[in-house]
Amino acid sequence: MSSKFKSFVVFAEMRTGSNFLESNLNAFDGITCHGEAFNPHFIGYPKSTEILGIDQQTRDDDPTKLLVAIRDKTKGIGGFRYFHNHDPRVLDPLLEDDTCAKIILTRNPVESYVSWKIARSTGQWKLTDVKARKKAQAVFDEEEFSDHLEALQAFQLTLLNRLQKLGQTAFYVAYEDLQSVEVMNGLARYLGVDHPLEALDKSLKKQNPDPISAKVSNYDDMLDALGRMDRFDLTRTPNFEPRRGPVVPSYVAAAEAPLLYLPLRSGPEPQVLDWMAALDGVGRDKLQTKLNQKQLRQWKRRHPGHRSFTVLRHPVDRAHDAFCRHIVTTDKGSYPQLRTTLINRYKLPLPKGEPDHSYDADAHRAAFKAFLTFLKG
Repeated sequence: MSSKFKSFVVFAEMRTGSNFLESNLNAFDGITCHGEAFNPHFIGYPKSTEILGIDQQTRDDDPTKLLVAIRDKTKGIGGFRYFHNHDPRVLDPLLEDDTCAKIILTRNPVESYVSWKIARSTGQWKLTDVKARKKAQAVFDEEEFSDHLEALQAFQLTLLNRLQKLGQTAFYVAYEDLQSVEVMNGLARYLGVDHPLEALDKSLKKQNPDPISAKVSNYDDMLDALGRMDRFDLTRTPNFEPRRGPVVPSYVAAAEAPLLYLPLRSGPEPQVLDWMAALDGVGRDKLQTKLNQKQLRQWKRRHPGHRSFTVLRHPVDRAHDAFCRHIVTTDKGSYPQLRTTLINRYKLPLPKGEPDHSYDADAHRAAFKAFLTFLKG
């Protein structure tokens, strides 16, 4: 490990995904994040008593002792999470130390506010098993949200302006980036660690996967308070997948016609492929598949005026198709490991083996409803 940095700080806020970010940082050999080291109510974590031999009383008396310990005593590179309401005495030393790497984690402030309200209501601040999820709705309070937003924006502006004046840059991470192993590996390289992860730590689960309209009991009041401008993109469908490029090899080009099909899995693919083949009077084996980026560009140049399209399917139909083809059956195309886990861990009411005549419509309906509950989680 070689880096100009000797320590790091994650500037974040409650309900921005900082626990998930920390768990993945700690998955790297050579990186240790010591929790909320300067939270005024505890040291590191709610049940911790010390960090690197420094107890809470010693930290409160002189916070620089803990800063030095994290920098000098951590194996590899050490750091911690810092929120705007943590000990203000350490902010200046942090910002002025150009050997301390700055990571800034942000999230849509309405989403973080609603998540905070729900967590405060349920008392559930982390989730490692979707079966243990506690559900509640938030009540939007205009004055409370205004104070929340003002505090977040003021802190972000402070960080931006101070780093500009100090000639430093930060590594910015959005909440949506946290599901990308490539971004996590890039962050590790920024910190001087060159041993990438193959996969993310998935032990922490999304606590509130519903759209925000379902998470707020007075949603219309919230829209009124925000001026109906939708400036925070409130009505979007939740998307927890990493940002990524197009899956070009899955595209299908017609044999002759200037048509390019972009399939959505568990959609009506066979019917669409049959239709595309029939357009040119050929078999499905004549359709062009497994294109790479270069071949796709060449195809587009050979077919001026081409059209790309997909075929949408109702999400319940789509889920049901996947359920029938991959979960219900044990034949070719099934996912046996996932099927076993769903039966044993999530009590999905399916027979251990291939369903027989006793598996009727009522049994199928009950199993599919249980599968949808799992899928949503």
